[in-house]
Amino acid sequence: MDKRLLTIQDISCVGQCSLTVALPLISACGIETAILPSSVLSNHTAPGFSAWTFHDLTPEMPKIMDRWLKEHIDFDAFYTGYVSEAQIPYILDIMEKVARPGALRIVDPAMADNGSLYAGFGPDFPKQMAKLCNGADFLLPNLTEASLLLGIPYVGADYDQAYIEKVCHDLTKLGAKNVILTGVSFEKSKLGVACLYNGKMEYYFTDRLDAAMHGTGDVYASVFAGTLMRGKSPLEAASIAADFVVESMKQTLGDKDHWYGVKFEKAIPYLVQRLG
Repeated sequence: MDKRLLTIQDISCVGQCSLTVALPLISACGIETAILPSSVLSNHTAPGFSAWTFHDLTPEMPKIMDRWLKEHIDFDAFYTGYVSEAQIPYILDIMEKVARPGALRIVDPAMADNGSLYAGFGPDFPKQMAKLCNGADFLLPNLTEASLLLGIPYVGADYDQAYIEKVCHDLTKLGAKNVILTGVSFEKSKLGVACLYNGKMEYYFTDRLDAAMHGTGDVYASVFAGTLMRGKSPLEAASIAADFVVESMKQTLGDKDHWYGVKFEKAIPYLVQRLG
């Protein structure tokens, strides 16, 4: 039986993030990709767009799960992204009831960056997100999200390797089995990930590009999920995802009109090549 992954996050119709990234990229990895939209937005909410529409789909979640149960639909993996506090109990129920034996839970606690929570999330939201992290096979936070989940101050770039490793180990105390911490850097010219898998720390770094672009976290998490499901080791999946983000950014550099996301579509041949 082919592997089937369910990704649960919002649809920003324009902006190259969330489900409009996850569906094509995980599919490109050869994994059947099912979706459960948490909400629908006209466009993403980052600076650049003046406003957006928003429609909450929380009431649909239990109805959809009940239909799946009646149809005997189940999944080998779950990958969650941007969701609301009210949706977390429904998501936990879904991951319990429509899981195939040994199904993986991949949680991107998409809620913050650059030291601050995203607009719309209150200060208590990280405590609710921690409930979703409990039981995750792979937790994929950035440094801001890790700090909020642990209830510790965000230190910016002022950290060393011992700090990163303590953060990763402390995140497992929330119930996450393994941690892929993104946005880690020990020198200005390099940027990468710290991987805590089966109690062992490993790192992977790429050259840092002099650019910041929207949606790269979603691109990273989607490629990580897809390549992991293809049978790559966690470090291989983390490395391919990091390299793919860099390739997607390179495809976007120089196009001032394309400020709202990365041209990941143009990098898909690179991803297919890396998958062998």
